[in-house]
Amino acid sequence: MKKVLTIAGSDSCGGAGIQADLKTMSALGVYGMSVITAVTCQNTKGVFDVQEINNNIVHSQIKCIFDDIEVDAVKIGMVSNSEIIKTIRELLIEYKAKNIVVDPVMISKSGYFLLKPDAINELKNLISIAHIVTPNIPEAEALTGFKIENEEHMKKAASEISKLGPKWVLIKGGHRYNDANDILYTGEKFIKISGKRIQTNNTHGTGCTLSSAIASHLAKGLNIEESVIESKNYITKAIENSFSIGQGVGPLGHFVELYKQSGVRYE
Repeated sequence: MKKVLTIAGSDSCGGAGIQADLKTMSALGVYGMSVITAVTCQNTKGVFDVQEINNNIVHSQIKCIFDDIEVDAVKIGMVSNSEIIKTIRELLIEYKAKNIVVDPVMISKSGYFLLKPDAINELKNLISIAHIVTPNIPEAEALTGFKIENEEHMKKAASEISKLGPKWVLIKGGHRYNDANDILYTGEKFIKISGKRIQTNNTHGTGCTLSSAIASHLAKGLNIEESVIESKNYITKAIENSFSIGQGVGPLGHFVELYKQSGVRYE
């Protein structure tokens, strides 16, 4: 079984972060491992507090994994401060980590800032070693400094972010109003990954889930384009089968196929 490491924050309500990552990896048939960078206090209504993990502990978690286990892919999510980001980058270079997927988490759906403003330059340094980086439109705007309102703007943003050094860039279109198409940039050409907009309020953890799915497919040997397409299909089905567990934005149906086989009702 392929082994995938997620380096991210913990979500107490289980819809995003480490919890969504491990659910996605399990659903896609890889062994998920985790390095926790922060503990968030959140539910379906929003993020209410964050406790960053001591940098030495983040460092030790990463070393413990790589000193013992062959890691086939790494997904990086919430990394809130410069010190932690620098540690992650240095260790991934030291261990020659493969298939690095960076999801540049900056702001929660409820508007809580998960990345300290002074850490954005260090985040760009981390992006430089990525196999693929997967910003949504607000994140791409923060990385490039310009407004994204259409597909041409998405292509321009992908091209600009590519200059930071990642091999591939995926600009996610879910925050646009007219469609949910993504733009994948190879460094030489643009590939449109078509998607349909699903009318639901339950979209908690979509970015975490997609990036974890991409890492899982890369670990299993698919190339970048194949991994993105398969991950897009997976998350579309997960959104279609999302459900409510609280009073706000509910989680995705990560295990919809297992639930169907088991006769579990989760609506």
